[in-house]
Amino acid sequence: MPTKRSFIPALVLALALAAAAAACGGSSEGSEGAKQAAKQEITVNWGAEPPSLDPGLATDTTSSNILLNIMDPLVKLDENLKPTPNLAESWKVSADGKTVTFNLRTDGRWTNGDPVTARDFEYSWKRTLAPELGADYAYQFYGIVGAEDFNSCKKNCAALRERVGITALDDSTLQVKLTSPQPWFLQQVAHHSFLAVNPKTVQRYGEKWTDPANIVTNGPFKLAAWEHNARIDLTKWNGWRNADSVSLTRVNGKMLTAGTTAVQAFEAGDVDVNLTVPPNDIARFKQTPEYAQYPGLGTYYYGLNVKKITDVNQRRAMAMAVDRRTIIDHISQADQVPASGQTPKGMPGFDTINPHSEWLPEAADLEEAKALMAKVKNPKRNVKLYFNNDPAHKSIAIAVQAQWKKLGIDVTLKVQEWKQYLEFLGPPPNNDVDAYRLGWIGDFVDAINFLELFTCDSGNNNTNWCDPSYDQLVAKARSTRNDQDRYELYAQLEQKLFGPDGAVPFIPIYWYTYTALEKESVKDSFTLNLLDQVDLTKVKVVE
Repeated sequence: MPTKRSFIPALVLALALAAAAAACGGSSEGSEGAKQAAKQEITVNWGAEPPSLDPGLATDTTSSNILLNIMDPLVKLDENLKPTPNLAESWKVSADGKTVTFNLRTDGRWTNGDPVTARDFEYSWKRTLAPELGADYAYQFYGIVGAEDFNSCKKNCAALRERVGITALDDSTLQVKLTSPQPWFLQQVAHHSFLAVNPKTVQRYGEKWTDPANIVTNGPFKLAAWEHNARIDLTKWNGWRNADSVSLTRVNGKMLTAGTTAVQAFEAGDVDVNLTVPPNDIARFKQTPEYAQYPGLGTYYYGLNVKKITDVNQRRAMAMAVDRRTIIDHISQADQVPASGQTPKGMPGFDTINPHSEWLPEAADLEEAKALMAKVKNPKRNVKLYFNNDPAHKSIAIAVQAQWKKLGIDVTLKVQEWKQYLEFLGPPPNNDVDAYRLGWIGDFVDAINFLELFTCDSGNNNTNWCDPSYDQLVAKARSTRNDQDRYELYAQLEQKLFGPDGAVPFIPIYWYTYTALEKESVKDSFTLNLLDQVDLTKVKVVE
């Protein structure tokens, strides 16, 4: 993560000079101006409508970023993505690594005045697992005893719910029993799906509990307004347990999806932070102090519907025809890294895990791709490629369309609005989908979070690909406590995806960097971490 300059010495000096001017009888106008502090209010272009502010249903980074600032997680990640106490003031892991006990602070409060208790977390986590909610992220809890059985239950669900290893021992003690030692679990608890919801509010309002008039939260900011597809505003909540440490009083959120419009709003001063930079503008903004670029743990990929593109040789050919270097240098332009597997560079154990796949060359290998296509008995020549409405995605899709054309594949491009797009993809995917664009930003820093996406029952597997032997390896990795042994299992999983005999159910294109435009008034404190998250409690506006 880039080093940020400290603004504190400059601010102290400014205040000292102002005080000196006042003492020497400076003008009243100058004195009054010196007393005025920067207005602690910013406008952020989130870039999209958050599909859901229900922690059990949200699956995207936009929703996650808002949730993590209006809710209070048990654990937060520090600048090195290590778990640190938050609403849980401490925790204890048993000697065998299978029981984690969280001790909650006693000063957590909901905005309706209720105390935040361990029972709220038990209720919330089991609610996410309840099959009737249909949570895509229910699998995040599968490392907990009984969680998968409850989530997949068809009968006796109440009994299975009671067997889930999540228990509030009292108001401030939450005990979690794991199926195996899981070194990543404490980091995982910082993910938004592990946030608590207010039980009374959910039970009273049902699906409408997240409406601005109904929502009850417990974090440093409150939801002030939500005009769908237009704006979402947050205000500082002075009742938060650590409100004195929060500088921002308001965060106005825009949803400008058109890249040109977003840039114009930033340059006009209507937006302080733009969380996307259109590819065509990156070269220009790179020369300015307002451009920010952060390393990321994420993979940008094209999924393939294996029930529509059935021959593995065609899938391998399509993967080999993608020119990653051209896409990075001439379209995305944000110094991304060409992907040679699913697990991104920078992940612990990367050198062991990565397959350096022959099917994922940095530059397109059209000769070999055409040779593979020649082996396909019944190739799918007409492919519908879906992507969500973002200028960068469209430009990449057009490039890939041209690259696949060289294989004799005619690609029809289909674009959708983000929320509709996620619903449309499934799983299982809509039968109209042949290929689709998605990206995955890590939820926590362990490769299992990238590799378990493609198990048979994963809520994020939109490919229709299912290999029981792959699932068995994932399960084995979950029960492997030694890091190096686990990395070697991850390597086997990557081989099943992209090794010489790999199924290639999707096509990694590049590993992410994150770009943003940030006014200099917030650039020193507005920071994205490796998981594309911003902590608004750390942001301060300076002159």
